[in-house]
Amino acid sequence: MKNCFKEGAITPEFIANSISHHQVKTNIGAHQIFLGQVRNDLINENEVVAIDYSAHEEMANKAFHEIRESTFDTFDLTCMHIYHSIGRVNTGEICLFVFVSSKHRKEVQKAIEYVVEAIKADVPVFGKELFADDSHVWKENK
Repeated sequence: MKNCFKEGAITPEFIANSISHHQVKTNIGAHQIFLGQVRNDLINENEVVAIDYSAHEEMANKAFHEIRESTFDTFDLTCMHIYHSIGRVNTGEICLFVFVSSKHRKEVQKAIEYVVEAIKADVPVFGKELFADDSHVWKENK
């Protein structure tokens, strides 16, 4: 079972490197990427400056694995990667990177929606929204 967590933000360099590794896989005709980014929300007049992500990593990795297996059972994919941040991620930074590949574009378009919705519903990852005034609140998973 793969560890899907990355400490802190998922960098553009990490994403680009992942994409570049797939250029040698010439049986792939389509990729679809979802990037989740921390928003600068205003909640009760408090500005969100970051989210501190935590998880029971073993349970969460098991859930990621089950989503991955279910996705491969449901869609004709060539490969799939899921990475989620753990720890502090500032507004504007990437906290979720999902990358699916297939021979055909329609498969990846349907699969990416399936994966992201399953992650939101089934993976025990928790976010504490950190505010500019040093207060915080646990994030609702929407």
